Amino acid sequence: MSNQDYKPNSKHDPAAKFADNERLKTESQHLRGTIETDLGDQLTGGFTKDNFQLIRFHGMYQQDDRDIRAERAKQKLEPLHNVMLRARMPGGIIKPEQWLAIDKFAEDKTSYGSIRLTTRQTFQFHGVLKPHIKEMHLTLHDVGIDSIATAGDVNRNVLCTTNPVESELHQEAYEWAAKISEHLLPKTRAYLEIWLNGERKDSTDLEPILGSTYLPRKFKTTVTIPPNNEVDVHANDLNFVAIAEEGKLVGFNVLVGGGLAMTHGDVNTYPRRADDFGFIPLEHTLAVAEHVVSVQRDWGNRVNRKNAKTKYTLDAFGIDAFKEEVENRAGVKFAPSRPFEFTHRGDRFGWVEGIDGKHHLTLFLQSGRILDYPDKPLKTGCRKIAEIHKGDFRMTANQNLIIAGVAEEDKAQIEQIAREHGLIDDTHTEQRKSSMACVAMPTCPLAMAEAERYLPDLVEKTEALLAKHEVPNDDIILRVVGCPNGCGRAMLAEVGLVGKGPGKYNVYLGGNREGTRVPKLYLENVGEETYLPALDELIGQWAAERNEQECFGDFVIRKGIVAEVKVSKTDFHA
Repeated sequence: MSNQDYKPNSKHDPAAKFADNERLKTESQHLRGTIETDLGDQLTGGFTKDNFQLIRFHGMYQQDDRDIRAERAKQKLEPLHNVMLRARMPGGIIKPEQWLAIDKFAEDKTSYGSIRLTTRQTFQFHGVLKPHIKEMHLTLHDVGIDSIATAGDVNRNVLCTTNPVESELHQEAYEWAAKISEHLLPKTRAYLEIWLNGERKDSTDLEPILGSTYLPRKFKTTVTIPPNNEVDVHANDLNFVAIAEEGKLVGFNVLVGGGLAMTHGDVNTYPRRADDFGFIPLEHTLAVAEHVVSVQRDWGNRVNRKNAKTKYTLDAFGIDAFKEEVENRAGVKFAPSRPFEFTHRGDRFGWVEGIDGKHHLTLFLQSGRILDYPDKPLKTGCRKIAEIHKGDFRMTANQNLIIAGVAEEDKAQIEQIAREHGLIDDTHTEQRKSSMACVAMPTCPLAMAEAERYLPDLVEKTEALLAKHEVPNDDIILRVVGCPNGCGRAMLAEVGLVGKGPGKYNVYLGGNREGTRVPKLYLENVGEETYLPALDELIGQWAAERNEQECFGDFVIRKGIVAEVKVSKTDFHA
């Protein structure tokens, strides 16, 4: 790739040196690199520098167990390298037979034995050692699953609102999520050749959408059915908001430029809401998806990866210029947006009945971790349900699981299994259900502080504060993450804790229930001894002084405890 690939009136310095990831992609032979050679190297459990990055395009991250890293170093051993795999599951739908296959692999061939549901509406394996990596891909392929493009500088797993009640509308939306996912996939045969024993063929590996060096940075897409914003549209580069008439999907409002990642101490990085470009009828969906991607491909910053996401491209070139370029390339004009409203973004737990007469059971799974615990054999319970279930499973963007499409006569048996294995726990409070964490320690190499392992304790302490101020049945959207890269979507929470160091967090306040407002920094680099008393005081004020039905995030904005973030570029760090 050359600097000529930038738009002529680019805001980026045409003489600046490209980020090293651009060299890596250029030299990768369309994402092949020397991954196969590394696989055969038994002297190390890891991958070499370039391949360390390239395996991400194949859906994997190299990690190690940070809990034992220091001890292994004392023994003069390299870190216990392994990979985390994230599957590609557009819309989060998985069949029972697929579930049984991933359950068995997790049990037999991973270091942790767990299945981890993610905020990207899919599952992850953690702790897969090098000798089992190829077997993992073949196992998934045998049941119709892959991990193509779930990481790296590409469009990742496409999310879709899990709406089992309005079954016909959800089916249409899900089908579009699957079509968008397929349309934007890399065309290279590298995944097939390396992991599935595909024959190497002479091919130009043309990438008409992603380009020869793929995108400047990761790209995330959703399909959303209002009024539920469970996929958090403002965390994503491209969002298709379903517009229905008489229960039938007629088109989408297109929202572009959301994203939550930032860098501590860098005021040029910030979380950002997506902008509404307007309405398109269904027949233009793939063309618009393609050309939002192609404009970002050509205009995105390939010099500074910290400013390479779509949100920064919009702010650099202007929303109108970006939108006009998409219209010109797609041959489509955006119509004025159709009215829609988000009213909530949580999952509806327990049983609901769809308009088709089928029943659907949503299970709360704290942090999405499915494992057999001494008092709650969650993984065994899910397996037993999969062995008898005639419908499908739906993974939500809030790390929970829906047992979908249950006939009336099968409800009692499935509920009994769920209760016997702790998958239904009536003691869970609304606060626990409204809290979320990323993985963080011990596996994520970017984590600066605990998140998933800290969440249960943090929730208990928050529950105690709510009870102290006589609002035990109320809840606050609470999210804790180990670093500022956005995985747990803390930057759309009413209270967001972002890891800064061991036991230390930046505390952000002021998101809302609907997920349409970015919170603002309230406390910086503090521990429990500082932020829990602060939350105690604020929850007390909220309980005593709030308006009727006023959520915590709206309250702290109204009272001026933090300023509202309206335009992230100017307001977030102000």
